[in-house]
Order: sequence, then structure tokens, then C-alpha cells
Amino acid sequence: MTYFTALRQYTCKRLEEIRSADIIVGIPCYNNEKTIAHVIQMITHGLDRYYRELKNVIFIADGGSTDDTREVAKEFQIKPWQEKIVSIYRGPAGKGSALRSVFEAAEKLGVKVCVVVDADLRSITSEWVKNLISPVLDQDFDFVAPVYLRHKYDATITNNIVYFMTRTLYGRRIRQPIGGDFALSRRLVKFYTEQNVWETDVARYGIDIWMTTLAITQGYKLAQARLGTKIHDIKDPVQHLGPMFRQVMWVLLSLMEQFENYWQSIEGSQEVPVYGEIKEAEPQPVNLDFEEMVDRFRTGYQQFKSIWRETFSPRIFLAIKRAANLNSSNFRLDPKIWARILYELAATFHAWTRNRFKIIELVTPLYYARTASFMKETENLSSAEAESWMEEVALIFEKEKKYLLQVWEKKKRMGNPDYKTG
Repeated sequence: MTYFTALRQYTCKRLEEIRSADIIVGIPCYNNEKTIAHVIQMITHGLDRYYRELKNVIFIADGGSTDDTREVAKEFQIKPWQEKIVSIYRGPAGKGSALRSVFEAAEKLGVKVCVVVDADLRSITSEWVKNLISPVLDQDFDFVAPVYLRHKYDATITNNIVYFMTRTLYGRRIRQPIGGDFALSRRLVKFYTEQNVWETDVARYGIDIWMTTLAITQGYKLAQARLGTKIHDIKDPVQHLGPMFRQVMWVLLSLMEQFENYWQSIEGSQEVPVYGEIKEAEPQPVNLDFEEMVDRFRTGYQQFKSIWRETFSPRIFLAIKRAANLNSSNFRLDPKIWARILYELAATFHAWTRNRFKIIELVTPLYYARTASFMKETENLSSAEAESWMEEVALIFEKEKKYLLQVWEKKKRMGNPDYKTG
């Protein structure tokens, strides 16, 4: 079924009643009854404290929650001079449709700035509102990404893949390319709304990285906002993030194909300005099961080593084999090897014509290996010190980009036999 809009009729009527606004804050949600009230409270306080003279709308974009998320959102009292809409979006399930509904509402209201924040935030404060909005309203930026203080073992996909790949490919140092909390200008909202992406797997599985990549490649003005500590509902990589790894990688690699001509000419990277001051607290510890990750990698090696031998170059496969034979006390998968694994994966994905999701599925154990290795490398470092270590790894990825260009062209020329299942 084709959805020409993500907005239901009753939502459109409410928007017509409101007519126009300066700021819209969208909150995509699904079964967030425990946290939604706190998020709305901080948003309403922030808008009242910093933007009371402007017309504000808080827009809850719900995915059909089966708990009391919508009821809690409806009952929460905002300031009398603010507007609130609680809407169930139309379209394929997932964050993409939720964001589409927010962007369409922003378009209808003609807002100057559109903000989106996650519904599971426990650390959001009223300062988040100002720090996200100010770069757009006061300095004419188009895309404002978040900068959080996070525990070193939180956001393992961002820290081991997405930050390094986005920075190296597109040349801009956006620390949280899939952060979930951001602000957009009116012109960028219009651009996103017009793209033919909203009923695709990209919108379902990787809307955040899609938005960041398009903001960079289409030449929009980029900024970042300090948001301090991020505390949210944390997912254990061992239990939950295997599917997320596959989804994010699929979108990341698909975007690499789409913008091949752009990233191949990029060398090095540039800073993206960071705005806003905020009081930072030490992030909550994130406990990862190191042994379980190593075990999953070793199991994956036993299952897939013959395919990995065909997929990766002899030197890279040998490094993977060595890692599989290490004991836990000195386990390591070197950052340079990890960069080349991802680059060879990208080139293989590019060369294959069918069953492309399968290749990502097959390398998921290597993500567990790199996460376990990162834990070893940073076990005696604070979260701030681990951040410095990640900057060193980012430079390794940049230095190895010439390797990516080589294998990308080589595999494209050679072609690659489609992986036959069963």
C-alpha cells in the first residue's frame, strides 16, 4: 500500500486549527509510557524558558503503542500557551514513518525550526531545547546533530562503525551520525519530505544515518549541539544489537553506492562546530558481557570461516583466524584490520548483485569481535580517555581510505559470485 502522507485526518485538522508555528518538537515513540512524561516535561520547560515569545508545538508521533504511552502523553499538562498533538502515524512501522509525520506537520505549520528527540531519554534537560534550536534560529544552520557524554561501552555501533565510516567517507566529523536527537531548518525539512525514501527499508532501518549523509552530501550547513550525558534505555550488544548492526550496515553500504562519486574524492576530514554549554554528569556504567561476545565471534568463525576465506583477502582472513585462536586474556582485533574488514565488506557488497543482505549477516560475528577488542583496549580508561582513543582509531580509518578505493575498484572489476543459500 502506498501512503501519500504519514498524517491522519484528525491530525491534519488539528494542524489546520493551529495554522502556523515557529518551533515544532517531535517525539517519535512506541511503548514508552515510563519515560514519555519526563521527555514532554523537559521540552515544555525548555520552550517556556528560552522560547516563550515564539509559537511552539509539541508533536508526539506514536507507532501504535500497546501500553499507555499515548494516554500519558495526552494527560500531561503543558504550558497554556503551547500546543500539543498526540498522533498515530500512517505508513510502514518504524522511526522513518514517525519522522515523516513530524516533518509533514512542520511543513504544514511553516516552522522555522524542527527538533526531534527520542522518547526513551532519562537525562534530557530543558537546556537540550536551547542547545539544539539556537544554532538553527540564531546562526542559520540547517542540521544540528547531538554531542553526548556517553559511557565508553554505550553506542558500540556508533563508536566502532558509524562514526569512523561517516567521517572517513564524507569528510565531516559528526560524532553522533545516528544520535536520534537533532534540529533541522525549514529548508532541510522540505528537502527530506520531498525524497522518495519513506516507504523503503532505508526509512525503516536507517533513517538517522540517511538524514546525516544527505545533509552532508547535499551541502547543508552542519553544526553540533552539546547535550551532556545521555541516559536512555540501553540495549546490550550481545542480546539486541546484532539485528541493528545488520540494518545500519545495510543502509550505510547502500548510501555508499548512492554517493560513490562524492566520497571517492574526499580526503581527510573537517571539524563540525559544536555549540552550547551544559552541565555534565558521569554517565551510567554500561555492563557488556565480554566473554559472551568473544564466544559468539568464535562460534561465527567455526560456522563461516570457509565463506570468510572467500570474502576477505588472505591477509585479512589470516588476521581473523589469529583472533579466533587467541585466549580471552589477550584477545584483540586490531583497529587497522577492523577498518580493512569494513572496507572489504563494502567492496564485496558493491560487487554482489543478489543476496546482499546475506553478506552483512555473515559478518555479524566480526562486530562482536571488534566490540570485545575495544573493551580490552579501553578497560583501564575513563569514558573521556576512551573518547581520545576513538579519535586515534578514526585517523587510522582515514589513513586506510586509499585501501578502500583500491578494493572497491578491484572487486567491482572482478565481480563476485553471488552467495548461494542452502
